[in-house]
Amino acid sequence: MLFKDLKINAKKKTRRTRVGRGRGSGMGKTSTYGHKGQSARSGGTKSPWFEGGQQRVVQRIPKSGFNNPFPTEYTIVNVGFLDEKFEAGASVTREVLYDRGLIATKKYKLKILSDGELKKALNITADKFSARAAEKITAAGGKAETIK
Repeated sequence: MLFKDLKINAKKKTRRTRVGRGRGSGMGKTSTYGHKGQSARSGGTKSPWFEGGQQRVVQRIPKSGFNNPFPTEYTIVNVGFLDEKFEAGASVTREVLYDRGLIATKKYKLKILSDGELKKALNITADKFSARAAEKITAAGGKAETIK
């Protein structure tokens, strides 16, 4: 490739518009801000959520019920998933799942749900079990231990 074959970007050639540099520039006097009014003044912008004086959307939505600011969050794992990922007789905890990269974080509590088939005996220690998940685990010959 030769130097003469290079194409110059047209955007690089256009000069920055300098406003407020006299009437001859075409952008003098009011510097493209127009005459008077809110948008001609410094700080004269409306916030993005301003709706022309009408009641804001957030204030129009009815509020009801209770929103818990400190909810107990759970990482959910199904017994079918555990059946695929672990061999018979293995002990399963939140730390083991995290170390193997099967859950994203250890921050939340662990809850085991009953979706899928469990054919292996697993010793599972979790914060919570659904009733059907605990039944499936014990039916397969494993143990479902709840962390107190």
